[in-house]
Amino acid sequence: MIRQIIGSIFLLGGMFVMSVSVLGLYRFKYTLNRMHTSALADTLGTAFVIIGLMLIGLNLFHILKMFLVIVFFWLTSPVSSHLIAKAEILTNLNLEERMKEK
Repeated sequence: MIRQIIGSIFLLGGMFVMSVSVLGLYRFKYTLNRMHTSALADTLGTAFVIIGLMLIGLNLFHILKMFLVIVFFWLTSPVSSHLIAKAEILTNLNLEERMKEK
């Protein structure tokens, strides 16, 4: 009973983080800000959802597979975010103008 309640809290927390991240994707105009919100959804939101599923799950083999999915996301998301940021910095000619305070 307690596992289902804690798992549900993790699931709701993950859905909240992902919803806020989607809102940030539509609201922000600058690519690096959008990249930050998508990386947040990718790491924190997915981790919360999968941890909630791990707590609710009963089969040890499925729980271990979900743990490996979390490890995979936590290893690949920073690399992809870094590559997107580097591509934006290298290809945006007006980057310094956009970063100045108004």
